[in-house]
Amino acid sequence: MLAPVSWPAQAQYPMLDSSWWRDPFGTEQMTSPSPERRFEPTQPLPAVTEPVVGAELPAGNAALTLPELTEFALRTNPRARQAWFAARAAAASVGVLQGDDLPTITGTVGYNRAHPVAGTNGLISPWINRYGPAISFSYVLFDFGQGDDQTDAAEYRLLAANLAHSRVLQDIVFQVEQAYYQLIGIEALVRINEQSLKNAETALDAARRRRESGLATAADVFRAETLVAQAQLALTRSRGEFEKARGQLATVVGLPVNSSLRIQTLSSPPQTQQVAKSVTDYLEKMKSMRPDVVAAEAQARAARASASAASKAGYPTIEVSGSYALQYYEVTGPPDRPGNRPTAIGINLRVPLFTGFKQTYATRQAQALADQAEASRDQLFRQSQLEVWQAYYDLQTVTTGIGSTEAQVKSAEQTAQATLARYTAGFGTILDLITAQQDETNARTQRIQSYLDWYTVLARLNLALGASNLIPNGSEKK
Repeated sequence: MLAPVSWPAQAQYPMLDSSWWRDPFGTEQMTSPSPERRFEPTQPLPAVTEPVVGAELPAGNAALTLPELTEFALRTNPRARQAWFAARAAAASVGVLQGDDLPTITGTVGYNRAHPVAGTNGLISPWINRYGPAISFSYVLFDFGQGDDQTDAAEYRLLAANLAHSRVLQDIVFQVEQAYYQLIGIEALVRINEQSLKNAETALDAARRRRESGLATAADVFRAETLVAQAQLALTRSRGEFEKARGQLATVVGLPVNSSLRIQTLSSPPQTQQVAKSVTDYLEKMKSMRPDVVAAEAQARAARASASAASKAGYPTIEVSGSYALQYYEVTGPPDRPGNRPTAIGINLRVPLFTGFKQTYATRQAQALADQAEASRDQLFRQSQLEVWQAYYDLQTVTTGIGSTEAQVKSAEQTAQATLARYTAGFGTILDLITAQQDETNARTQRIQSYLDWYTVLARLNLALGASNLIPNGSEKK
């Protein structure tokens, strides 16, 4: 009786396991075993590289101005480098396509050893060693303009990439302005809250003196103490917001978040009379100054040129080709074979007859992408007009508000001083004093907010216009 067959274990022969055929390289073991479990690496993770600051802040401990911070940010912000390298890649793609206008030349050096068998009688010939250099070339003479369309599309994409780089620089400028104005606004709010705390402490001291002289009740002292506590809380919160805003500005500038930045504070009201153009003028300027709008036009033209190139891909092409070689032979036995110089030249007409309808659908796809690019251009243009329109009228609104807040601060300060004098002299109530001090704090806060609103809206209007010198004259391709 035959003994039963004993198959080897699957661990010794993994190919016998059906799971091996499903995942022969074990890639599923490189992920989490189930959706609810986190990924556990089996080897050390790569160390995170901290960005290198490519520039240094001005020497000394002087307070930095907005132009200094902006210039530094443009040299250190990673987004600027990212957009710049994208533009350089687009420039290289233009060179790739322009290279198609030149002939392709290929040089080879070959060595071949063969033992041929005669086809008629089956006799085996001696071993033959064949070697030598060769050079060949090919050149497209005519392609119905397909190559020119492809080059035009690449040049328009390069223009769009350059304009996108310009728009990124404008975005960086806007982000620096936003972070800068937010920081100086919160810094001013800290000073306002410090003054508010002093006023509250003054009111508390006056209430205690009146309480000692019998002219006030304990409730007046308690109210004053509550006001001091509220002022202290507001000051603590504003200082925390100040540190957050400073970290935000450092990040936008391109520095570590814990960098210490000293900036010049807001010292005077904005010069609002400098903005006087009409909204129609701004809308007209936007069409030529805003980089992303011009880039959208370039992208639409690039897509249209690509569609034209795709429609010509099914046309015939005429090319010339040739080759020249030196061949040498070594034969193990007679007869000897002398070397030779094979040379060839020819003109080829390539006619694509049937490509499985790929050309038809490629043309449709390119046409649809061109239509999509034009629709995107139109949508961006309308959105840009809306941004200019809204920013312009927001600027008009905040400009009007600056004058009213100045009057409110002056009136509130006079009222608070008069109320404190009356309360100290024994007239009026603690509630009148608290109300007057709160009105003074609110008026000062509103004045600072109106300044910041004006600067922020002006920066937003500049961004909506693309107002900068980042677009060189004559950059639009006709």
